[in-house]
Amino acid sequence: MNQHNNIAHYLSDEAARQPRQRALIFFCGRDRGGRPAYTHLTFSQLDALSDRYAWGMQALGVRPGMKALLMIRPCLEFYGLVFALFKAGAVPVMIDPGMGWKGFFRCVEQVEPEAFLGIPAAHLLRRLRPKTFSRVRVSITLGGRFGAWCGGVPVTALTGPAQPFPIYEPEPDDLAAVLFTSGSTGPAKGVSYTHRIFATQVEILRREYGIRPGEIDLACFPLFSLFSVALGATAAIPDMDPTRPAFVDPQRIVEPIINLGVTYSFGSPTLWERVAQACVKQKITLPGVRRVIMAGSPVPGRVHDLLLNHVLEPGAETFTPYGATECLPVANFRGSEMLAETWAATRQGKGMCVGRPLEDNEVRIIAVTEDAIPTWRDDLALPVGQIGEICVKGPVVTREYYGRLDATAAAKIADGDAVWHRVGDLGYLDDVGRLWFCGRKAHRVETAAGVLYSVCCEAIFNEAPGVRRSALVGIGPQPRQTPAIVIEPEPGKYDELSANPARLQAVAAANPLTANIQKVLFHRQFPVDVRHNAKINREALAAWAAKQG
Repeated sequence: MNQHNNIAHYLSDEAARQPRQRALIFFCGRDRGGRPAYTHLTFSQLDALSDRYAWGMQALGVRPGMKALLMIRPCLEFYGLVFALFKAGAVPVMIDPGMGWKGFFRCVEQVEPEAFLGIPAAHLLRRLRPKTFSRVRVSITLGGRFGAWCGGVPVTALTGPAQPFPIYEPEPDDLAAVLFTSGSTGPAKGVSYTHRIFATQVEILRREYGIRPGEIDLACFPLFSLFSVALGATAAIPDMDPTRPAFVDPQRIVEPIINLGVTYSFGSPTLWERVAQACVKQKITLPGVRRVIMAGSPVPGRVHDLLLNHVLEPGAETFTPYGATECLPVANFRGSEMLAETWAATRQGKGMCVGRPLEDNEVRIIAVTEDAIPTWRDDLALPVGQIGEICVKGPVVTREYYGRLDATAAAKIADGDAVWHRVGDLGYLDDVGRLWFCGRKAHRVETAAGVLYSVCCEAIFNEAPGVRRSALVGIGPQPRQTPAIVIEPEPGKYDELSANPARLQAVAAANPLTANIQKVLFHRQFPVDVRHNAKINREALAAWAAKQG
């Protein structure tokens, strides 16, 4: 295990170990024949680039502990800047602008960044909201002719001695980064990551997925690819908008896999379902890809089936890590095991199995309550098979939300020197120790006849012909809500299904889990989360359903 606390040492170690190996590959356009062109940085080049940036940042006044907001799209410079911030001891802040500007500005005001690294459009935004960014003292601009006009120092002006930057050595539990949740189930919150947690995550990913130097990661989710670089693998950045994975052109994913020899990829399940369907339709297989890792929402068995049995080569595997921004990963599950052992039960409404908790973690289920729980007691844990809120304790569990004592008190339970995190998901442990997910706590529907769980009920409707997916919502206040199921039909099936709601009402009536659901509504395209385009925004659907009469 790396003996240093600062994750930047992983890059420098790889630069010493494999200096000429490519660390990053970036799609940079096409020639006249339409062939893709790529540029790259070796580990030595990336390490030297981040050194240069770190010297330049230090000269501008960037200091250890300074919070630095990044608003930069994936590119070679993005990785150099992130590692430079770590080397300088600054604290990168990542906020997803796709959550909407109101929520984004609220996050900025909460964290009060002192440095700002962004593209010119981001700096223009900063100039239009000076009060929100009033603490910013250092501004750095990447790209564009108007960077100086926007008030930022160009990245190209960051320079210093032609020698390694002395990497800042923090304490293991010093603040390393603030990563904001997506805000898909309530206001986004800044999660405080320590250097110890980052180092632990690197080693867990190495162990769980066998990532080794010489491998190539198709980086469909940029933050994960930072770990790939730290593990000595090459991150290939595809020609796609990472904020819209559900709308990716499958050819833009298949092309680099074939051209570059990709061995694994992490991405949204909606992205991989779209790619897998296109591959099956065009009779394309993906040679050399040994692992596809999917996270962000429950991954249906059909996606694992498409990939394992039709798209990937024999011996390849799919994985679905389970966790949250506050604790990742908690558990891990192989797609082959899901298909063989649990998918049939999921389709019958038993919930979505997410595998066994990692050996590093303890997972317990507690009774559902909105009250804070200051101190852990062993009698909080529910027996095997009983549904409640999932709680996790382990070395990847973050201890607090940045500047949010209220949110920290609501989600954390002290247990001596350790902390349990209340994930906000509902589920249960089965008799062989596997964890099952039944839906978000905020998405449970409390009726006069009992509690309904979203993932369990939706599975029944998802089996009906013509249904792409469904969403359980509650109309009215708890605990006497009226349950409704909203159906998103498969493409071309909207008119057929919506003209005959009795078919879906019959599906509900035939199963004890859903017999209490009499209201069936149809929606052409569900609102989803901004990060993975996969989590259904049931809050928005509930508001919509309440207006349907």
